[in-house]
Formats: sequence, C-alpha cells, structure tokens
Amino acid sequence: MDTYNNKGNQFLLQGSILAASSLIVRMIGLIYRIPMTRIIGDEGMGLYTVAYELYSIALILSSYSLPLAVSKLVAAKNITREYRNSFRIFICAMGFALVVGTIATLVLFLGADFFATVLNNDANAILPIRVLAPTLFVFSIMGVFRGFYQGKNTMVPTAISQVIEQIVNAVVSVLAAYVFMKNNSASEQIAAYGAAGATLGTLMGAIAGLLFLMFVYMVYRPTLRKQIIADRISKTDSYKDILKILIITISPIILSQTVYHISGVIDNAMFGNIMATKEISYFDSTVFAGSKPGTLYTSENISILLGIYGNKYRNLSNVPVAIATAIGTAVVTSIAAAKARGMYGYIRSKTHIAIKFNMIIAIPAAIGMGVLAYPILNMLFPGSRQLDANYLTLGSMAIVFYAYSTVTTSILQGINKLQVPVINSAISLGFHVVLLYLLLKYTPLSGYSLVIGNVTFALVVCVLNWMSLKKYLNYKQEILKTFIIPSVSAGLMGVSTYFIHRGLYKWTSNNTLSTIISLLAAVIIYFALLIFLKGIDEEELESMPKGDLIIRFLHFLRILR
Repeated sequence: MDTYNNKGNQFLLQGSILAASSLIVRMIGLIYRIPMTRIIGDEGMGLYTVAYELYSIALILSSYSLPLAVSKLVAAKNITREYRNSFRIFICAMGFALVVGTIATLVLFLGADFFATVLNNDANAILPIRVLAPTLFVFSIMGVFRGFYQGKNTMVPTAISQVIEQIVNAVVSVLAAYVFMKNNSASEQIAAYGAAGATLGTLMGAIAGLLFLMFVYMVYRPTLRKQIIADRISKTDSYKDILKILIITISPIILSQTVYHISGVIDNAMFGNIMATKEISYFDSTVFAGSKPGTLYTSENISILLGIYGNKYRNLSNVPVAIATAIGTAVVTSIAAAKARGMYGYIRSKTHIAIKFNMIIAIPAAIGMGVLAYPILNMLFPGSRQLDANYLTLGSMAIVFYAYSTVTTSILQGINKLQVPVINSAISLGFHVVLLYLLLKYTPLSGYSLVIGNVTFALVVCVLNWMSLKKYLNYKQEILKTFIIPSVSAGLMGVSTYFIHRGLYKWTSNNTLSTIISLLAAVIIYFALLIFLKGIDEEELESMPKGDLIIRFLHFLRILR
C-alpha cells in the first residue's frame, strides 16, 4: 500500500478505480430511484431531498472532511516511512470521529422539528430527517477508515465499500418505502413515511459499507503491525499535536465544503418560503393541472417541484461529476506527497492531466444530457414531463462547471491552500443567494430559478479557482486541447446524436432502445472526432488506465492508424 509512484500516472489509475465505483454507485442510484419514485411520488422525493440536503450539511460539518484530511496527513507520513505516526493519525482521527459523529447525530435527530418547519416550512420532513440522523455517526467512523486506506495509496477498499453501501441502500430503500407506504396508506403523512423508508436505506447502506471496511482492517492489521515494528523514526508525534494538526487541516476543508454544499439547503429554504407566498406560474400550469387562476403554491406543490429538481435534474447531472470527485480524491494524496518533496513540476503535470481527463468526460456528458434530456428522463422515469426535461437541458452545463471546480478545489487543498476554496466558494455563495432571491421573488421562473442558480454558483467557483491555480501554483491552463477541441467534438456529437435518436425512434417507436443505441453511438462519434481533431494523442491515451487496451480497440475500429 505504501509505494509512492512518481512515474506515470498512478493517481489517475487510483482515481479511475474510484471513478468506476462512483459511476456504478450512481447508476445503481438511478436504477433504484425509478421504482422508489413510482412508490412515493415526486412529493415523497421532495421530502427526501429536503432531508438529504440537511443531512449533507450536517455530514460536512461533522465528518465529511475526515477522509480527505486523514488521507492527506497519512500520505505525507507514509512518504517518509513514518508508519507509527501515520497509525497514530488513524487512532486520533477515529476518536475525533466518535465524538463529532455522536454530537451531529443528536443535533439532527433532536432538532428535526426546527429544521423541517422553520427552515423548510414543511413538517412532513421531520420523520425522514430523524430516520437519517444516525447515519452521521456511522459515516464518521467509515470516513476515517476510507481516508486511512486512501492515504496508503489505494482506493480499492473505498471503491468496494461504496458499491456495497449503494447496493444495500437500493434494496432497503425500495422495500422500506413500499412497506412504510403500505402500512400507513390511511395517513395524511403517507409521503413522509415513504421518504422515511428511503432514508432508512441510506442508514443501512452505510452500516454495510462500514462492516466491509472493518473487515479489510482486520485483514490488513498484521501487515500494519510489521510496518510499525520496522519503523525506525525516532520522533513519535503526540496525540495532542496530531489532534491539533487534524483540526487545522479539517477546519478549512469543512468551511469550503460547507459553503460549497450549503447552497442546496439555502435553495430549499428560500424556495419553500418564497414560493408559498406566490401564485402558481404558467411555467408550472402543466404540472398542477386544474389549478384556478390566483391559486397559491401549496406545500405539496413545492415538494413536487423540489422532487423534480433534486431527484431528476440534480441526481442525473451529478453522475458525470462523480468522475471529477473521484479524480479529485486521488489527486490530493498524490499532490500532498509531492508537496512534501517540493516537486512542483510534478504537481503542475498532474494538475494538467487531472483537469484534461475531467473535461474530456464532462463536456460531452453535458452536451449529450442536454440534447437527449427528454428521452433519458423517460427511459429512467417513465411519465416524466417536458418541465423535467427543460430543467435538465437548461442546467446540463453545470456538469462541466462542477467537474472543473471539484477537481481544482482538491488540487488547491493538496498544495495546502486550504483557505482559498473557502473564500472562492463563499464569494460564489453570496452571488448565488442574491441572484436566486431576485429570480424567485420577482420572476415567474419558479423551479427554473433553482437550475439557473445551480449553474451560476459552479461557474463563479470555476472562474475563481482558475485564477487561484495561476496565482499559487504558477499554473497556466492549456485551452485548445482541454476545452476547445472537446467542445467542438461534443457539439458535432450532439447534433449527430439528436438525429440518430429521432431516426431510430421513428423507425422502432421504442424510446429505451433508441436512447441506448444513441448514447453508444455518441461515445464512438465523440472519441473519433476528438482523436481526428488531435484533442488527444496516442501517448496521452497510453498514460491512461488500460491505455494499451484502449489503443488496440481504437486501432481495431480504425480510429487510430
């Protein structure tokens, strides 16, 4: 676990392992949400979204930063073979996690009434919030294990635990939602019971993931003991010093992630409170058919719109961003180790690879999702409205902005500029809140305001992170092959894919078949154009995970000659 490879792109391999598991997790998430949405409806999914956004903020404040902080500190110790000190970091972080996880769980559980009624203006969210609260404690412990393994330069335990977590989550969520809805069918809070079933799946999934990570630790423990015994470093860090460093490392990450993710809670709160005072707009007339002129939005109407926004638009657009998150997680440990040796040329090289790899994936994903928004939604969520597709089409470019801002935030954290992403995210959040308030209060855009706010928030972070990389890393971003050629290739792919889908659907009258074939064709068309326009060459392909296999496949297709 301890080999530091400063040749090739080991971090990209580890990031790809985590990216693959993240994509599997996202796909499972999409699949199980299909029956879950049918069971609890858009209103239930809206309550689930409210509960999950609050849980996400509580998680960030308590332990979300632990994997990143632990991996960063452990990687820095491992590069100098301080195995005893790296293990003491693990022990100290575990104690910290037990305390903050317990506090966070109690705050969310006992404060569910306040969070649901005061912040979101919907008492039906109380039950799903309380069911979800214990997950904070479980995730706190799980985060330390994941960070320890990542600091040891392996993403495999994290990747496998994520898949196990999501499989259990999917099974339990669907079954619990069905049972809870069936057993409480006469209740006026039936949607709340359905959402509670969905949040129970999150808790049970986290427990399953934790059990796997504990099993890995038991298997790895003999090797760990040998490393500690062989450690000849004379200076042993005290737990007091480690805790101090841990808090110093965690605090900026917590602030950064809180500011970065709190926009979702603010969006829900502003949307719920402002829309409750407004009349149903013509944009939503097809969703709430039969409503009389002058009818105000009800809490049920608001939950339905939040369900469409959170469950369909945000959930789908986050799938490609999972790759950026995975690469960002991997690049932190690689850059932290290089920073310890003063290898700034290496850091700039890895920064270029990480950003380019993300843009090559994110740009076509955004174009493809925007072009095929309605077919994709109806394939995954049959009966989706045009409004749902409009959200996805309008907001698809957020995929690019979130991918770039996520990976660049990780790079800045890796070079110890922990406060910079906090400042950048705070500036963006201030702009976001003002813009969203004006859109909700003075325009009839309704849910479209949330989509616009989501796009602009990530865009502002992108611009500020771009400037920060140039300032603190002396990094000059390459434009042509990283952005322009992928965008041209994706644009041509989008036009081709649109007509391919139309032709296939006209011929087969089968949306699912037409969409799947169109997506496969889009991948081939995009990479063929990317290579033809010299956006990526054979040498760069070879540096990627399984690059030799990719090159042989492209030679077989005669895309490479």
